[in-house]
Amino acid sequence: MMLTKEEEGFIQYWEKNREKQKKAVRQFLIGIPLGLLIVIPTVISLTSGWYKRAEMEANSSDFDPKVLFVALLLIVGFGSVFYSKWRWEQYDQRYRELVAKRDRGASPGGGAGARDLGAGSGLGEGGSGLGEGESGLEGAPPAGKVDPEEGENRGN
Repeated sequence: MMLTKEEEGFIQYWEKNREKQKKAVRQFLIGIPLGLLIVIPTVISLTSGWYKRAEMEANSSDFDPKVLFVALLLIVGFGSVFYSKWRWEQYDQRYRELVAKRDRGASPGGGAGARDLGAGSGLGEGGSGLGEGESGLEGAPPAGKVDPEEGENRGN
């Protein structure tokens, strides 16, 4: 299997930037806009006065603006870190899949073994039943890990 120029470019990009993008500070800074995307509409909603009950609570003696400010900062922080870590995992998963695809294509025989073709699966020539570009890995544990519910090695 040959990789496209886009896939080769992604592999080269990720090999250079993988560790840099994994740093927590960088993930936090890159993800801040997503956290702000949640917080800004909340602040606008509270200050616009369209929701009377929220306005009454904000004007009560029990309301502490510092608590609201800390909560908004926590939302920004959690959202930014969570989004950045999720995005890093997606890129890393794509990288590992492309490297495996490249390595299968570079192996003797072009990687067209019985396992690659899905011999005996009744799925025909492609073996997996997936369309072009689909990995089928969503929700699956990493290769070689045991799924506790099924009790078998799903990596084989």
